[in-house]
Amino acid sequence: MVILGGGTACSAASVRGGPPAPTTAAGHARHTPPPSAPLRQGERFLQLAMPHPYTPKPPNGGTDEYRCFLVDPHLTAGAFVTGSQFLPQNADIVHHAIFFRVEPADVADAARLDAEAPGDGWTCFGGTGISAGRGAFRQLRAGAAWIGAWAPGGSETLLASRTGYKMEPGSQIVMQVHYNLLATGGKPAGADRSAIRLRLMDGTANLDPLQVTLLPAPVELPCTTAESGPLCDRERSVLDVWRRFGQQAGAAVAGLNLLCNGGQKPKAGPTQHCDLRVERAGTIQAVAGHMHLLGRSIKVELNPGTPRAQTLLDVQVYNFDNQGARPLPKPVRVKPGDVYRITCTHDAALRSQLPELRPLAPRYVVWGEGTSDEMCLGIVVWSQRL
Repeated sequence: MVILGGGTACSAASVRGGPPAPTTAAGHARHTPPPSAPLRQGERFLQLAMPHPYTPKPPNGGTDEYRCFLVDPHLTAGAFVTGSQFLPQNADIVHHAIFFRVEPADVADAARLDAEAPGDGWTCFGGTGISAGRGAFRQLRAGAAWIGAWAPGGSETLLASRTGYKMEPGSQIVMQVHYNLLATGGKPAGADRSAIRLRLMDGTANLDPLQVTLLPAPVELPCTTAESGPLCDRERSVLDVWRRFGQQAGAAVAGLNLLCNGGQKPKAGPTQHCDLRVERAGTIQAVAGHMHLLGRSIKVELNPGTPRAQTLLDVQVYNFDNQGARPLPKPVRVKPGDVYRITCTHDAALRSQLPELRPLAPRYVVWGEGTSDEMCLGIVVWSQRL
């Protein structure tokens, strides 16, 4: 997650890409990185690329594909990731990217997923699929494997001084790239061989290991009064998400309603929230919020309605091209029993105003992975050191 400069997750804006990048003698794509800050004391750069160019093929007639690629930093000793810079090669189709740490014990499982899927990488809606017995929803709640992310408008990620994401010897990284082919109706739009440039420090450095907690809330956005169509029915819309992204996508919609609404009948409306208890003591360093194209505002609070209430993030005019995590002016300590509240407001009327969404049929919008679906997600970057 970013502390300075980078993006977090999805954005609908498209950044125009240049010609295909040449390759190095080692076979990695040679990208021309945007300007970056000088290396800080003890840091070194390591650039990793997807193994081969990949041409997205969205499944089930959709326009979105989430593809996971396993890359090996060849760590023979522990290290800290202290910054990152995603280098999208075909930025016309790269919607966003998330980077997950793969523990040494899980590398074989990741390699199996890669080997069993045709072509490079594997389809990974809702999570990486590694140790999939946990399911997409538990994986979303855990969030601890995130070590970075990018969306259009994002630049280099620099973690706060003396903090980093710990990588054990033998750890690898999954690059989850979200390809969006909305502009071509799901038809092929060229190959991509994106890369990531990491800042690393030795694992013996006296750094405070960072972790990420994800705060999801439901999305229950009905069609406007001026819209009509079969997908304006909630049940049909949920089934459509299920059809496009699989069983885990439908389970996520139901799971969010259970988690945040006690399993009661969902209440349709533009504003939804969820209260989630803090499970481990720590110190919050930065907070980000993530929605898709219909997002209007997003807010993250701590202990709302109590004398200890604090606002951690308040984005009153959401800009999907500027989703970088915002460092807190002063780190905030939390303890078990504290409560996070994530609140999002979406606007279905934007659907008729945005060129990307105007051609699509109106729909009751629920939580979903596609650009035309929505999310409500708070992202909390924290450390254990108090």
